[in-house]
Amino acid sequence: MGHSDSIDHGYELNGFYDEMLAAVGQPRPGYRRLYDALNSLGAAELERRHGLALQLFRNHGITFAVYPDEQGTEKVFPFDVIPRVISAATWRRLEAGLKQRMAALNLFLDDIYNRKLILKQRAIPPEIILSSSLYLREIEGLQVPHGIHCHVAGIDLVRDGRGEFFVLEDNLRTPSGASYVLANRYVMKRVLPDLFAGYPVRPVEAYVHELLSHLRWLAPDGVEDPTVVLLTPGINNSAYYEHLYLAKQMGVELVEGTDLVVDEDHVFMRTTRGLRPVHVIYRRIDDEWLDPIFGRQESLVGVAGLMNAYRAGNVGIANAPGNGVADDKAVYALVPTILRYYLGEDPILPNVETFVCAIETDRRYVVDPTTGGGRRVCRHLRQPGEAPGHGPWPPRPHLHGQVTPGGLTRVALKPGSLIVNSSQGGGSRDTWVMAESTGEVGDA
Repeated sequence: MGHSDSIDHGYELNGFYDEMLAAVGQPRPGYRRLYDALNSLGAAELERRHGLALQLFRNHGITFAVYPDEQGTEKVFPFDVIPRVISAATWRRLEAGLKQRMAALNLFLDDIYNRKLILKQRAIPPEIILSSSLYLREIEGLQVPHGIHCHVAGIDLVRDGRGEFFVLEDNLRTPSGASYVLANRYVMKRVLPDLFAGYPVRPVEAYVHELLSHLRWLAPDGVEDPTVVLLTPGINNSAYYEHLYLAKQMGVELVEGTDLVVDEDHVFMRTTRGLRPVHVIYRRIDDEWLDPIFGRQESLVGVAGLMNAYRAGNVGIANAPGNGVADDKAVYALVPTILRYYLGEDPILPNVETFVCAIETDRRYVVDPTTGGGRRVCRHLRQPGEAPGHGPWPPRPHLHGQVTPGGLTRVALKPGSLIVNSSQGGGSRDTWVMAESTGEVGDA
């Protein structure tokens, strides 16, 4: 097959790091076999398989409500049939880096809501933490189950022009994306089963079982067969498909705030047979809307008295309230310092270079005194790796203590576009993490 007939004919690298190609027509060594397999199918057949993938997404109702698109109209989740491949060696480093980061952030959350040693010792500026709108003073001194604040995280990674991985942001509150990781794999296996043959791709399907086991672990002491529910704000939420999917796959009830009631600091679910005790809530509602007594009084999606039941130790909630301060954009810049403070280790995965004006050295860099105190204004910032078709890769989801071997690689739909977020209409592709037995496929 000549280059004019290959799948990358007319493709432009635009100077960004490309996962598959070192140059047009020159796949990276680890991608050679995959590149040849895709070329053997041909562009027309790949387009046909892409149409089948979209039909599967449509038939199974795999959607995402894009705001503010015609009153939040749901759309089929855009899908790219060409997979992203992560070698076993690269994955080992990513997994270690993500576990390291989450261990430090959990210690940080436990500290700032209790002893506050990192603030008292001024290892980081206390005012950045205590002035954050995401810091919840109402939960100071609250002992969370097993001392863990963040149970499920979605951490966004990007690559720079050399292919090095950076953490773009930490999502520790109500991260979404797990269902789309599973859906991508389900669809990919059906539209391109031949690509899976001969590739030792690590499975992602165990996530739902692991999530349910972890949630049951959060039940109050003495409860032998805990009742777990998934609390959703309702059908108008952009990730409602995921809420429905996860609840169904775990075999738990999908509930809204009106389905739950708190009596004497215990949570109950309304059923046709009366009230049933609830022991663990996987909540997909933000802190301020979770309990109208605790947060926004006008909340119609929360459960009145829920925080009192949580404080009394009668119900487990994942993720714990108050996590937002740890993924605050200003705190993001402090994570390397936080990691060294609690673990005594350098970060395995670095941050994107970020400046916080509350820190004197950063402020001096941002405000240039040589121009009379004028400010440096960046009109357009491009994150490392955010090239057309090669957006952030969140390895979602991260369960406490383990990282699911896959991710939601985001894809821009238009050439030259940097819009990859699903909430803004971006798409995704299946992400293959190779098992240890291969040295062939990867990102060499």
